[in-house]
Amino acid sequence: MIRFDHVHKRFPDGTVAVEDFSLVVPSHRVAVLLGSSGCGKTTLMRMVNRMVDPTSGSVWIDDDNVADLDPVALRRRIGYVMQSAGLLPHRTVADNVATVPLLQGTPRRAARHSAMGLLELVGLDATVADRYPSQLSGGQRQRVGVARALASDPNILLMDEPFGAVDPVVRHDLQRELMRLQADLGKTILFVTHDVDEAFLLGSNVLVLRTGAVIAQEGAPVDILTHPADPFVAEFIGGARRRLHVEDRDGVATVIDAEGRLTGFVDEGDG
Repeated sequence: MIRFDHVHKRFPDGTVAVEDFSLVVPSHRVAVLLGSSGCGKTTLMRMVNRMVDPTSGSVWIDDDNVADLDPVALRRRIGYVMQSAGLLPHRTVADNVATVPLLQGTPRRAARHSAMGLLELVGLDATVADRYPSQLSGGQRQRVGVARALASDPNILLMDEPFGAVDPVVRHDLQRELMRLQADLGKTILFVTHDVDEAFLLGSNVLVLRTGAVIAQEGAPVDILTHPADPFVAEFIGGARRRLHVEDRDGVATVIDAEGRLTGFVDEGDG
């Protein structure tokens, strides 16, 4: 469980990134912080592993106030995936994945064996193990980033726009892979994104944030889609709420939006 208890963050230049934020993320669930750039969502995430300390309020992991924990030890027990993957360029893929276990004293042979299993878990072939990050595609690097985050078998994963730097096709594949992993592993995940479709696909609980990390609406994706709390939320998620209908075009059942644009087609197997 992750709990934010009335956290507030004011930076030295006077900028208020987080006004007054409270939230409980139950164990084994995916909570998504959804909002525009600069709304405070990444600042909130970084409070969990003490990359940012709140000006006031507290963050808890189960019964531990993170302010009472050693920052280095805390970060080693939490998986963290960022947009750029953050891999060490001078280390092989296998060594990148094994970084935290090696720091925790795991023998090198055992750490490599575990790394190989994690690469398979995230859908990568064993042949990438001895390559360097620069030799991988963007999607492959992100998969390695996820494998590295899982290497210490953390209960918590923090994911900060992890798929934002890859093309739409790869992004879709990575989202589906994360859903599969979560179904298998049941981690507690705090996920940051500005992409509405991604938030509604991945989140069991979604928080739409205004500037200052003010919660405009919190709930299950279907509830936010069908009952936006106010005009701000309705406008922010507008694309996801677009009205669609089906038309027959040259014998193909196509999905059309309110402006007449083709958005997809209906697979005959869906009927």
